[in-house]
Amino acid sequence: MKTQKVWFVTGASKGLGLTLVKRLLKEGYKVAATSRDAAALSEEVGYTGADFLPLQMDIANNDSVAKTIAQIIATLGGIDVVVNNAGYGQLGTLEELSDTEARQNFDVNVFGSLNVIRNVMPHFREKKSGAFFNISSIAGFLGTFPGWGVYNATKFAVAGFTEALSAEVKSMGISATIVYPGYFKTNFLLQGSLRTAASPIADYKEARDLEVIHNEQIIGNQPGDPENAAAAFIKVAEMENRPLHLFLGSDSFAMANSKIEAVQHDLAAFESISKSTDFQK
Repeated sequence: MKTQKVWFVTGASKGLGLTLVKRLLKEGYKVAATSRDAAALSEEVGYTGADFLPLQMDIANNDSVAKTIAQIIATLGGIDVVVNNAGYGQLGTLEELSDTEARQNFDVNVFGSLNVIRNVMPHFREKKSGAFFNISSIAGFLGTFPGWGVYNATKFAVAGFTEALSAEVKSMGISATIVYPGYFKTNFLLQGSLRTAASPIADYKEARDLEVIHNEQIIGNQPGDPENAAAAFIKVAEMENRPLHLFLGSDSFAMANSKIEAVQHDLAAFESISKSTDFQK
């Protein structure tokens, strides 16, 4: 039965992850979900049946991830769909952010997902099936957001390794999808999921202006509905041919088209220079 597929969702205590877990359980799927606090996660989800396995996991620790995945397989019988959702936003210009701040963001957003993939793949390879949904962001496709450079870089990295993963596992019957959400009405922009630079520099007007826009205009007015996003995840997961690139939200869709148009413009405008670097025959 399709409704007995096992989903593994990381970073499930809030936002899109929490909404997805609740929707999956409502529709009859088995769900393993992780957070830094399993008790709080269980309370947020509000489900006590055997189909739900809430677990505490340190996404940045490979041993913790390996033990968690082994427990999921032993308890629920396997894993069919992985949603690499754990992550947080780190604001600050490239000059402002310390090496520690930047590396911590990469540890969670990039290396955390790699830990999950590395430890799930032996199971997927054995059964010759499985689906990865790696959560990037529209900021992992269009990067011109001042003050978001390190976060953007983590999300571009997610897109990059997911493209490679999709090619590496294709012959095994496994899929990999990059998910680029736009702004959804969740608590991502609130404290906890979004961190600011410890040592801001006042000269960065564009970055400060964008912070004000997020705080005063975007919070509470995000166009995306998390419930509709959860439904989209489930619909795509049940498809035989899943996309490599999945843009969620009309804002994400529009910004993606804007980036594609900008790249096409530069390709056309500088075609002669691009091709001038070849050896002349």
